[in-house]
Amino acid sequence: MLARHQDPIAAIATAPGRGAVGIVRVSSRTPLDALMAALYGQALTPRHAHYLALRAADGTPIDHGLALHFPAPHSYTGEHVLELQAHGGPVVMQLLLARCLEALPGCRLAEPGEFTQRAFLNGKLDLAQAEAVADLIDASTETAARSAARALDGALSREVGALSDALIHLRMFVEATLDFPEEEDVEFVQQADVLGQLGGLQERVQRILARTRQGALLRDGLRVVLAGQPNVGKSSLLNALAGAELAIVTPIAGTTRDRVSEQIQIEGVPLHIIDTAGLRESTDEVERIGVARSWESIAEADVVLFLHDLTRLEDAEYQREDERIRAQLAAHDDADHLAARLLHVYNKADAGANAPSSGLALSAKTGEGLERLRAELLQRAGWQSVPEGLFIARERHVQALRHALQHLESALEQIRIPTPALDLVAEELRLAHEALGAITGQFTADDLLGEIFSRFCIGK
Repeated sequence: MLARHQDPIAAIATAPGRGAVGIVRVSSRTPLDALMAALYGQALTPRHAHYLALRAADGTPIDHGLALHFPAPHSYTGEHVLELQAHGGPVVMQLLLARCLEALPGCRLAEPGEFTQRAFLNGKLDLAQAEAVADLIDASTETAARSAARALDGALSREVGALSDALIHLRMFVEATLDFPEEEDVEFVQQADVLGQLGGLQERVQRILARTRQGALLRDGLRVVLAGQPNVGKSSLLNALAGAELAIVTPIAGTTRDRVSEQIQIEGVPLHIIDTAGLRESTDEVERIGVARSWESIAEADVVLFLHDLTRLEDAEYQREDERIRAQLAAHDDADHLAARLLHVYNKADAGANAPSSGLALSAKTGEGLERLRAELLQRAGWQSVPEGLFIARERHVQALRHALQHLESALEQIRIPTPALDLVAEELRLAHEALGAITGQFTADDLLGEIFSRFCIGK
């Protein structure tokens, strides 16, 4: 994709299907006078909306609509941009797109995310802001949308930029001292309070890291799987959490034979709830496939809610099946990881039976205990109350900050040595700086850019 960013590009910028208005967008490094002449027979006043006939090659109108011309560099991409707004029928949009591709020499169909990629390459957005564009489009909760808007406004970039500036200042000093005799290194380090500066940088990275973890959770959500024997109330719990009758509930064992999923939100955090087929041995081929898919979902879950039926805890056969499932869960995961993501939930608390203290009792029928379950899910996710100014983030941002923190900690360890090796300190600071730069795109490989922008929709 990067090798082709010199070409003029065009795409439909609105979602597929019918709508009141549709938009075709064109971006080009060279002026668009020839295209405007072909479409309208005249030039357009920059940044003014013009209501005109949008004409085909033979001069007949394709439609009447608005046209806006944004000369470089004052446009979304930083290039010359033309936006055509017409009636949003699929045929009209395709005709306008085809006309633009035909009338503008060398113009091709834009690849996914290529308009935003050009905005990044032309310095209109940094990489964190460019990613926030997609996050804002994909936001599934109001909290996520607001946080993505803050990231698009540059909140994360400013935090990272301030850290980078402080790190550059420290790097300059440490690298300058390397030109002085080795016996004076300790004196220079003490005079500049390198230890104090490093400690301050470490604390700042830790604070931003905590916020990016929260932001990543807002973006990606939590994958929660409801598992257990048949007829323990998994489907009833899904319906109770979703507030709608999504799954069929009957007293017949094996009613749920495939995964049923729903997205809900708790305090603005998206939760992907997956109801699975009851875990039991079966001779029914369809049910066996459903059970196999249940185990696949369990393996991929962030949290597994292992449901138990309080009214059947004393039943010997039920206990044997429960133990078999527990053994299978343990076989699929190491003990520490399983303990972190497994939550025992005892359903049918309305029947009056007492639940073990190690689990959470509730009633999917009456709603008793649901608030406690929601709070527990947020706690398992590591969610805290939304701090002011939270920005949405991605897992790569979290990893970059972790790498920066590791390099700062290594530099701190070296500084604490009675005779520190400043060349090692300088190298750790350089690596920390590169890790921070990867967030905004200062130090980013082309293959990563291709991966990021390929996930955008075409026309954005």
